[in-house]
Amino acid sequence: MPVKNRFAELQDEIAAWRRDMHEHPELLYDLPRTSALVADRLRAFGCDEVVEGIGRSGVVGVIRGKSDSKGRAIGLRADMDALPIIEATGLDYASKNHGKMHACGHDGHTAMLLGAAKYLAETRNFDGTAVVIFQPAEEGGAGGRAMCEDGMMDRFGIDEVYGMHNSPGLPVGSFAIRPGPIMAAADEFEITVTGKGGHAAKPHECIDTTLVASHIVVALQSIASRNVDPLKQVVVSVCTFRTESEAHNVIPQTVLLRGTVRTLEDDVRSFAETRLKAVVENTAVAFGARADVIYHRGYPVTENADDQTEFAIQVAEKISGQVNPDTPPLMGGEDFSFMLNERPGAYIFVGNGDTASVHHPEYNFDDEAIPFGCSWFAEMVETRMPAA
Repeated sequence: MPVKNRFAELQDEIAAWRRDMHEHPELLYDLPRTSALVADRLRAFGCDEVVEGIGRSGVVGVIRGKSDSKGRAIGLRADMDALPIIEATGLDYASKNHGKMHACGHDGHTAMLLGAAKYLAETRNFDGTAVVIFQPAEEGGAGGRAMCEDGMMDRFGIDEVYGMHNSPGLPVGSFAIRPGPIMAAADEFEITVTGKGGHAAKPHECIDTTLVASHIVVALQSIASRNVDPLKQVVVSVCTFRTESEAHNVIPQTVLLRGTVRTLEDDVRSFAETRLKAVVENTAVAFGARADVIYHRGYPVTENADDQTEFAIQVAEKISGQVNPDTPPLMGGEDFSFMLNERPGAYIFVGNGDTASVHHPEYNFDDEAIPFGCSWFAEMVETRMPAA
C-alpha cells in the first residue's frame, strides 16, 4: 500500500499549517500560540475529547473508532517546541521570532500528526481509540516526562505509544528503525577546578587551573578509549572551557568545564558517571588542585520494544517499501524515552532528504515527507486496531 490518497489531497493544507508554525516558533513550555492552534484544529476535526495543559502546555486529542469495545488505545506523539537559534534559511516563511527557529522539524512532526488526526476523525476505520499527543519542551525541558507525571498514560488508557522524527540525509519516502536502543541517554556534567591564581610570570607560586583543567579534558577521553568495552558505545564531550579571567597575564583561580555523556546501556551509563568523577577529582589532586563535579542524569535511553518495532516496520514497508530495519543507534537524546519507559512502543525516522542537519540555522523540514509521515501514523492505528 502506498501513501494514502487522502494525504496527497491534504498535503498543501498540512504544509500550510507547518509553515505557519515555522513562522511563529515558540520554546520549551512557553507555547501559547502553538498549543492553542493544535487544540483548535483538533476540535475542528471533531475529536471526541481535546485536553489542554497536560505536562503544563501539552495537548491530547482522543479519537474513538467504529467500536472501542476491544479497549485498546494507541498513542501517537509529536513534539511542538523550537530551538533558540537565529534562522538563516531566507525562506519567505522564516521565523518572525528573532532568536527562535524550528531547526529540528518539530513543526513538521506536529503538522503530520495533525494531518493524521484529521483523517482518523473523518474515517474512524478502526476499532479502539487513537490518542494523539502533542508534547512541549522536547529540546531540553523533558516535556515527555512532564506529560507522563501528569498521569497521561493512565488517564487516556494508552496501551502502546509511537513517535516519529525526520532524518536529514535519509531519502524522502524512506524509514529507518531498529529494535532496542535507538537513541542515547543524555547526561550533563559541570566541573569547577579550583587552584591558586596569580601572575602568569610566576607560575611556580600558583596552582595553574588552566593546566589542570586541560589535563582533565584529555584524561576524560580515556573513559571511552581505555575503560569501556570497545564493542559498547559511550561519548564523553567537554563542550565549555571557561576561565574567570580573560587577561593574557593572569593565571585564573577557577576554571569551569561543562559537557555531556552519552550511553546506550544502563550499566555503561552508571560506570561512566562513576569513572568521570574519579578521573576528574584525582587528576586535580595530582596537581594540587581541587575539582568539584555536578553530574545530572538527563533523558534516558530511547529503547524500542521488539514486538512494537516489528509492527512499525511492517507498516512502513506497506507505505513505501523503503525501510532500514536495523539502522545504527544515534547518540543524540530524545525525551520520548520517558513515554517508552511507561508503555511499550517504538520510535521511527522518516526521510527528510538532502537537507541541512537538524539544529543547523539553514535546516528546513521537507514538505514532500508529509504524506509518508501522515500515512504511517494513520496506518499504525488502522492496522494495529483493524475495524471488524
